[in-house]
Amino acid sequence: MKELAHSEAPAPAAVQDIRLFRLTWPIFLEILLFMLMGSVDTFMLSRVSDDAVSAVGAANHIVSIAILVLEVIGNGAAIVLAQYIGSRQLYEAAKVTAVSIVLNGLIGAAMSLLFVLLSHAMLKMMNLQGDILAYADTYLLIVGGGILVQALINIMAAIIRTYGFTKEVMFVAFGMNLAHVIANYALIFGHWGFPALGVMGAAISTVASKVVCLILLVWMMRRLMEVRVGWRDYWRLPMHLVRKILKIGIPSAFEQVMYQTCQLVFVFYTTFLGATALASKQYASNISMYIYLFSAAVGIGTSIMTGRLVGAGRPDDAYRRVWKSVLWALSITVVVDAVIIGFRVPLMSLFTDNADIIRLGSQVIVLSILLETGRTCNMVVINSLRASGDATFPVYMGVLSMVCMSLPLGYLLVFQLNMGLVGVWLAIAADEWLRAIIMFFRWRSRKWEAKRLVEPNTPQIQPTAAAPAGNEAL
Repeated sequence: MKELAHSEAPAPAAVQDIRLFRLTWPIFLEILLFMLMGSVDTFMLSRVSDDAVSAVGAANHIVSIAILVLEVIGNGAAIVLAQYIGSRQLYEAAKVTAVSIVLNGLIGAAMSLLFVLLSHAMLKMMNLQGDILAYADTYLLIVGGGILVQALINIMAAIIRTYGFTKEVMFVAFGMNLAHVIANYALIFGHWGFPALGVMGAAISTVASKVVCLILLVWMMRRLMEVRVGWRDYWRLPMHLVRKILKIGIPSAFEQVMYQTCQLVFVFYTTFLGATALASKQYASNISMYIYLFSAAVGIGTSIMTGRLVGAGRPDDAYRRVWKSVLWALSITVVVDAVIIGFRVPLMSLFTDNADIIRLGSQVIVLSILLETGRTCNMVVINSLRASGDATFPVYMGVLSMVCMSLPLGYLLVFQLNMGLVGVWLAIAADEWLRAIIMFFRWRSRKWEAKRLVEPNTPQIQPTAAAPAGNEAL
């Protein structure tokens, strides 16, 4: 592994762009593969029924919130780890790795138990009924019950990615998706001697493929870490590291949980518009994910660079890096959005032949030009604010924008002005743009510079177990 020497001269802007690209393209493909995993479920289940798609979409909103709770540790650990790597305190970084895995595993085990006991009650609160409720109950019990596996995947992938091995994580994601597609084909439709299980088959396939992914990540961590974590480190929880992880992780995860909870409320609004609107929302949301795919990858790659630059005591480089990343992400988002808007009807037709669903879904996809440009700015700037240590400010602004503005606005547009699903999309877009404007001025103020978690340090003793090269210097 190449060293991120604290004493090196700042990299020219063009070199930083190359390094961002090297970090980002595997992240882009990794996220694309995870999105394809969801789209494969949606596409295959649409052959079962539109109710099956609506059910899995509703259940996955709850699973998404659970996964974001796990980011309390994941976000905090990745940021603390990046700053320690930037300051060359590699043994502290190894301790952060052990602490974060143990904490996320404990939280994941508790959440798995919670899903097993309360999945039906959670779905009833979402106003689901009939076949949609039955399908969702089956799916949530299996996928939610296996959330422990997802907890360990999230933290291990975040650790490996933060060390710079983004390409390796991408290959693991490819293997998981391949296993998922094969298992889906066998279990949903009943091929190769397996029973046709429909929604249950999709759920079993999801958990089984994640188990494969976890096994690969465990093996990879043992091979790639520059300073390997000893088994006894997993039984220790140094409180100074726990506090640093939670200082970033709790507000970061709370902001994301708040966002997903608001999305869940919008799903709740949509249930009152009928099954057609609910299916349209699910299909349109699946298509929209591909619009912000590049922005998500740039946001993660930029946050890794920002954390390391801040840890190395180079805030000026971090400041400029974020602005360039925003411009790159916005440019790509606009191009991709224009293409998807142009082909919105054929894309919707891939999932259903219901003319009303195609018409309604195509309507709201046009509005993605408003929603996704705001979301792009937030993905880059908010991730970088967290990486610098400034994690609480986005939470306060999220309360103001999401809870106090977008939810009441959505209610007004959907139910009072009778705008239906269009009203949902406009309310979400208004939230994204309000926060984007606020985050622009926050990064410009440079108040985040005072939030650094670790001080730059001289390189520690050379580790005894070197890993394969793959970590790019900043």
